[in-house]
Amino acid sequence: MKKMYIVLIRAHTGLGALARRVTHYPYTHIAVSFDRSMTDLISFSRRYHYFPFEAGITHEYRHYYAFGRHRDFKAKIFELSPDDEHYETVAEYIGACESDKLMRFNLFSMATMSVIGGFRIPHAENCMSFTARCIELSGCAELKRPYWRYSIKDIDDLLSDKAIFEGRILRGAAPDDGYMTRFEPLRYTVGMIKLFSALSYRLLVKH
Repeated sequence: MKKMYIVLIRAHTGLGALARRVTHYPYTHIAVSFDRSMTDLISFSRRYHYFPFEAGITHEYRHYYAFGRHRDFKAKIFELSPDDEHYETVAEYIGACESDKLMRFNLFSMATMSVIGGFRIPHAENCMSFTARCIELSGCAELKRPYWRYSIKDIDDLLSDKAIFEGRILRGAAPDDGYMTRFEPLRYTVGMIKLFSALSYRLLVKH
């Protein structure tokens, strides 16, 4: 039987530290992996460390979570065992997200999750909604409410009987793949405006 893994991550970021102070919960990022070595993880997230507004579905690696002076990161891993049909359904969903040119990062829902419990925007996901949808499609756990209303803590509780590891994972090799690239303020501002405009427009059109 094939395996897939849900990985909760204690992110070494300023936003992560702020979220931990507010929620008193250690994990601030979540990803899906089909790789037991935790080398390749799939999530909805920023594609560059210093540029949060260029974000979407992305393949992440250990050095995305432990960078600079950090040599490791804390994680909690759950193992799911979908049958072949459900496994292929999850793979098809991920492929559809990767090929959808309209797909954006649902920053608005992520930012308000702790206040109003998240909301849908067409062609937009974040790390929580994406992972919850993968879990739902896997057939390995029953979601009691819409997938986009699941926080990282909710997913932790949902999969409590499927945990196989909690501890620190070493960064390992950190190739220069451009993840730590810095950008000029103009690109940062333009990226923010584009993302906010796209999400706001879709909210207005939806309603």
